[in-house]
Amino acid sequence: MNPAAMSTARDPRSASPWAPLRQPLFRSIWVAAVVSYIGTWMQNLGSGWLMTTLTLSPLMVSLVQVASSLPVFLVALPAGALADMLDRRRLLLVTQSWMVAAAAGLGVLTIAGRVTPWLLLGFTFVLGLGAVMNDPAWQAITPEIIPCEQHASAVALNSAGFNMARAIGPALGGAVIAAAGSGVAFLINAASFFGVIFVLYRWRRVHSNGIRGARLWREMMVGINYVRQAPAVQSVLVRTLAFSLSASALLALLPVIARPHGAIGYGLMLGCFGLGALAGAAILPGLRRRLSMDGLVAASTVVFALVTLGAGRINHFELLCALLFVGGGAWISVLACLNVTAQTMSPNWVLARSLSMYVLLLQGGMAAGSAIWGAIANRAGVPDALLYASLGLAAGLVTMRWHRLRARVPEPVPFADAGITQV
Repeated sequence: MNPAAMSTARDPRSASPWAPLRQPLFRSIWVAAVVSYIGTWMQNLGSGWLMTTLTLSPLMVSLVQVASSLPVFLVALPAGALADMLDRRRLLLVTQSWMVAAAAGLGVLTIAGRVTPWLLLGFTFVLGLGAVMNDPAWQAITPEIIPCEQHASAVALNSAGFNMARAIGPALGGAVIAAAGSGVAFLINAASFFGVIFVLYRWRRVHSNGIRGARLWREMMVGINYVRQAPAVQSVLVRTLAFSLSASALLALLPVIARPHGAIGYGLMLGCFGLGALAGAAILPGLRRRLSMDGLVAASTVVFALVTLGAGRINHFELLCALLFVGGGAWISVLACLNVTAQTMSPNWVLARSLSMYVLLLQGGMAAGSAIWGAIANRAGVPDALLYASLGLAAGLVTMRWHRLRARVPEPVPFADAGITQV
């Protein structure tokens, strides 16, 4: 072990959940990411709300989430292979720039009044392509920029930052949309990516994951074969799909539920969901000490199923906000356990490819589920669609019998090779 790693390991402050923020690069990336996440939530709110002004069809509204998640079926596995083959920093610069262009283009067209429902879905799909290409590389750089003993804390901080943005972004987006329209929200999202681009541009990465002479198809097959031989990886993938298929119903149909309360009301409802997720992330370490990972996921799934059921039958705005607050806490409890397991289930040489399969089943399940529940809501109504989704969440718990969640100790990345510089 090199001296830098030894001094970090001996430092008692490294055990603190805030320890990763003492690393200049991680702190810079974390702050820039939170700003970008706020823009992303404004974009999500604006897309969903804009569709409700263009059409009254629950199916078309749910297709916004489908269009955002559908690219995962096309590029998740190649994205994971490319993140292991290429320099992740350069790949991230390309994907972040792609998302700037997509968000800005949609913003300009919306302000000009040229957006149709299908054009909105098209731009949402293009933005989703960039997000899916970005995600495996983004998650895989975490072990490079912090010591291995701080990995779990870094994952928790990333989750907290995402959910902080989930609380702020929709409320801010609702106010922006009510005052200036969805187009301005889209342009703000485009601008929010520049902080991440600046930090990545300044990062002088030393540790390289590039594979010389690698071929995309071959590296994809290597990743698939690794998963086929790793039962722990298979378990987290099965559990992720079982949850995401039914959990997607609430967020996909929320714009329809919120329509009577206006754009600000929709933003506040999503903000309450985000605040609940932030509160859930804060109490999650204490819950993990009292419950097993499987026990926590099971309890949280039951709570989320009850929230899904109630959301289709409660019309009172304040009660809906309180219910969504509870739902946000349950949501993050499930996803945090799945995410920590996913980020620690594979060695570094195949980590991005394993993560791409996790992203494929998480986002793919959300996309497929959104289309299914939107179609059911078109035929049977939103309350019944959410009833069936809550039953699906309960039924998905059966997979626990054969697939337990297990996290492996991450392969250490030499701290001196992480390329950490002041940004």
